[in-house]
Amino acid sequence: MNRSSMWEAVSGIVKRDLLLAMRRRSDAAMSVFFLVIVASLFPLGVGPEPAVLRTIGPGVLWVAALLACLLSLSRVFTADYVDGALEQMVLVPQPLAVLVAGKVFAHWLISGLPVVLLSPLLGLQFGLDGAPLGVLVLSLLLGTPTLSMIGAIGAALVLGVRGSGLLVALLVLPLYVPVLIFGAGAVTGSMAGVGGEANLSLLGASLVLSLFLAPWATAAAIRIALE
Repeated sequence: MNRSSMWEAVSGIVKRDLLLAMRRRSDAAMSVFFLVIVASLFPLGVGPEPAVLRTIGPGVLWVAALLACLLSLSRVFTADYVDGALEQMVLVPQPLAVLVAGKVFAHWLISGLPVVLLSPLLGLQFGLDGAPLGVLVLSLLLGTPTLSMIGAIGAALVLGVRGSGLLVALLVLPLYVPVLIFGAGAVTGSMAGVGGEANLSLLGASLVLSLFLAPWATAAAIRIALE
């Protein structure tokens, strides 16, 4: 097995998942609509006071991004589990963990990248600008892939289980808390003038750790679910 065949397999999985997402646009857009609705309703609910909006903005946007990612987790492996594609992924010569990483990357492109791209506009609703707005975008760019990686482990663990959506939330939410704290803390630190470099470094470390460990843990969970 050479690197070119592995790359072809991963790119094929990514292209396939993106094509399926384009065919089911309503499902793919649900998490993005949820993010926009939540972020837009909060300013209406708490009032137009700029100081209040700036204070709650980082936490609200990060919680909304976290929940938007959570909404799409149940779709990461379910369709492939039902039609038997996961069994074929286990049988191919390429490592299952590498193929899983491709599926998680596709999930991030569908549900995480739009969150990052929309965050500057949503941040403006809360009075964020300048350096804090840039830190918000960077924190989401580092944090949302970590959310997808961690969420994939939970999604694999509940494959074939009734009510898997609720179980995924119960499994991954405690693991999401550190990412939420680091992400919102980076923006808050930038607003306070102390800088968000420490929290951004922790987000980067979390991303690297999840990239190395999460695909293997997810692959092991998939093998257990298929036995």
